[in-house]
Amino acid sequence: MLRTLGEFIVEKQKDFPHARGELSALLSAVRLAAKICHREINKAGLGDIMGEAGEINAQGESQKKLDVFANERFKAALEARGEVCGIASEEEDHFVIFDNELSRDGSYVVLMDPLDGSSNIDVNVSVGTIFSIYKRVTPVGSSVSMEDFLQPGRKQVAAGYVIYGSSTMLVYTTGNGVHGFTYDPSLGLFCLSHENMRTPDDGNIYSINEGNYHKFPMGVKKYIKYCQEPDASPRHPYTARYIGSLVSDFHRNLIKGGIYLYPPTAKTPKGKLRLLYECNPLAFMIEQAGGKASDGSQPVLDIQPESLHQRTPFYVGSPKMVDKVENLIQEFKEQD
Repeated sequence: MLRTLGEFIVEKQKDFPHARGELSALLSAVRLAAKICHREINKAGLGDIMGEAGEINAQGESQKKLDVFANERFKAALEARGEVCGIASEEEDHFVIFDNELSRDGSYVVLMDPLDGSSNIDVNVSVGTIFSIYKRVTPVGSSVSMEDFLQPGRKQVAAGYVIYGSSTMLVYTTGNGVHGFTYDPSLGLFCLSHENMRTPDDGNIYSINEGNYHKFPMGVKKYIKYCQEPDASPRHPYTARYIGSLVSDFHRNLIKGGIYLYPPTAKTPKGKLRLLYECNPLAFMIEQAGGKASDGSQPVLDIQPESLHQRTPFYVGSPKMVDKVENLIQEFKEQD
């Protein structure tokens, strides 16, 4: 029997009796914004929404027009519901306070990467949205503050992503498994297609930008060579698959088994990916699916954030593969 995202959210609401439907309404806002972004992305070549927006974001990166569009659509959808008192976005320098009477009574904050992989839009490669939801720590009725956003990943109450590819999918967790919904544009509905997703314990796909090989820590170099060895195990040599869109690489490895690696380099000693907008939500999801996410020495979800745009090395995927690269990083640490 076909189950829509809305029906599934209501069905699972019993898992959060304390939420009184607020979290369900918030996820419905994400669903609405995802539909709008799906529409624009799927006709991107026909309108004036491709290319550069002419602005620089908080990370010093050039914004695409679709970055700005997606950020505004998600921000508007979340503010309209009243369950959210503020958001932080990769595209915003500072967190955004929803300063109206309804929103000040909101119980949640949302952190997001509105359009991950947007540089791929112009060449018709899959992109995505990543979101992370926390209960606020400041008193309800007050304005949101920095402490609401600088919570460790273990405090997330929900997280997910939308992948805009050959089909559009919304995948999320509320700490009770990972569930995927495929968008049916003829009905205008997200329908349950992947219930209780689990990632394999091991895999044979590794995803990394090998063009930066000479810049990687020695342990990561050793791991890449291990992946390429023909006789290390029946799975060897591994298959290299790197799309360059984090959501797309993560989604494939979640389903098929594999590992995604974004190590530090001399130029980016703390890594490049954002802890709050990319790594924490995907780490929460992979753990819920039986996988593992690490910064090379500790679980990503245990990191205490210190700033909104903090970066971290990121190794995520099948647990046995992440264990292997962690061991090699620690073994060859003195050679870096």
